[in-house]
Amino acid sequence: MECVGLGARNFAAMGVSFWPTFPSQRITLSRKQGPFRRCGLCRHYMRVRAASTGSERCVAVNFKEGFADQEDYVKGGGSELLFVQMQQKKLMDKQSKLADKLAPISVGENVLDLVVIGCGPAGLALAAESAKLGLKVGLIGPDLPFTNNYGVWEDEFKDLGLEGCIEHVWQDTILYLDDNDPILIGRAYGRVSRHLLHEELLRRCVESGVSYLSSRVERIAEASNGHSLVACEHDIVVPCRLATVASGAASGKLLQYEVGGPKVSVQTAYGVEVEVENNPYDPSLMVFMDYRDYMKQKVPCLEAEYPTFLYAMPMSPTKVFFEETCLASKEAMPFGLLKKKLFSRLQTMGIRIIKTYEEEWSYIPVGGSLPNTEQKNLAFGAAASMVHPATGYSVVRSLSEAPKYASVIANILKQAHSKDTLTCIKSTENISMQAWNSLWPQERKRQRAFFLFGLALILQLDIEGIRTFFHTFFRLPNWMWQGFLGSTLSSADLALFALYMFVIAPNDLRMSLVRHLLSDPTGATMIRTYLTV
Repeated sequence: MECVGLGARNFAAMGVSFWPTFPSQRITLSRKQGPFRRCGLCRHYMRVRAASTGSERCVAVNFKEGFADQEDYVKGGGSELLFVQMQQKKLMDKQSKLADKLAPISVGENVLDLVVIGCGPAGLALAAESAKLGLKVGLIGPDLPFTNNYGVWEDEFKDLGLEGCIEHVWQDTILYLDDNDPILIGRAYGRVSRHLLHEELLRRCVESGVSYLSSRVERIAEASNGHSLVACEHDIVVPCRLATVASGAASGKLLQYEVGGPKVSVQTAYGVEVEVENNPYDPSLMVFMDYRDYMKQKVPCLEAEYPTFLYAMPMSPTKVFFEETCLASKEAMPFGLLKKKLFSRLQTMGIRIIKTYEEEWSYIPVGGSLPNTEQKNLAFGAAASMVHPATGYSVVRSLSEAPKYASVIANILKQAHSKDTLTCIKSTENISMQAWNSLWPQERKRQRAFFLFGLALILQLDIEGIRTFFHTFFRLPNWMWQGFLGSTLSSADLALFALYMFVIAPNDLRMSLVRHLLSDPTGATMIRTYLTV
């Protein structure tokens, strides 16, 4: 949407179709336990079975190629990388090709004001908003479609002027935390049409004059005159005054991140859009979380080590999008376990699937370090650590902050314009610092430290603790829990949020909060960040 794990060490045996390497045969890949290191790279043994002959052989697959380091590899998909890549490469015929709509970047003597690297929602939005302010903007990156299903609070998308991109609205949202009465949230929820959102953001890029190059960026160098040189495939170099990386969380090859920060965690979800019989959910309500235990398992099992919930969008009485979600885990909950748990849940509920329209593998890195704000290259979206650490939400924040960030970049570029080379170099360094400070001022860092504290707490709670937490969370005043989910609470508001939560929480949750504050490093970091002026 938006578990101390065994994820990287216990691979589920699952098969996927794989045709690029063996075009004449359909083969099955299944993972065997045990990654090993060789020449500093992480490899896994894969058992390859050709369907036509039945023969098997083991091959070593290098999963780390293309990533800056282990953290970058985890952000990019880690042990679930194959499924992340399958999700990214889905065919979306309704979405236009960028190269068919945008003028090509003129590679030569022309220097662009801004290059935006990455063509997701954050990259397209920032490029369009920057060009609208008169900057010469180039967009660079592979032309990958929007493949994930986006769910949003309807009022937030209306505030962005994007209500036309919502394809279905539920006037209320419901939570099932246990076998007691469900909780009605009282807030409308919408499913975004990924096709309409893509076309709307692309339309804005076209109207504002953004140019485009379909290429992977290999590195960003600095010229003697202070300009950035964006080096792409096939020896193409695009000069610009500033480069902003918006290519997703795994951008360590182009950006520097703070050393010694919190380790990244992962939210994973496996979803299916299906036609069903015996749908037990009210089609007028969106199921935000269903944490009820349908398994009733008495024997400990691997799935039980990862608390998960069901997220359900009833598109009609019989057509539903179901998604089994692990809110956060220290190591990614494998998609195979999520899939197994989802179908076991549906079977226990008596839901019979008649037809499957689509599968989805959602992988969202949460937490981790902030970018080094002293570097020249800028960042936006997930590359700038703008994903909500405690929820995994990022699209609305990126879309809402794009106009402001574009305005900051445009203003400081215009102010810094100079023909003197030495002055240009110094002003470029100052430009980057101003831009970073606008994206991550101390107030934002306080908010993030609070969210990281919350994420670390969720990672430590078992299923009963999570149920208690959310029972308490949704008893807060609406403006509090809505602001928390939407990243709109100030650091002072968040302090009040914590106090209110502590007051209304049952004693066992209070004790967990106190222990967590005193013992977990994120507690000390949060206090230190709050006290920093």
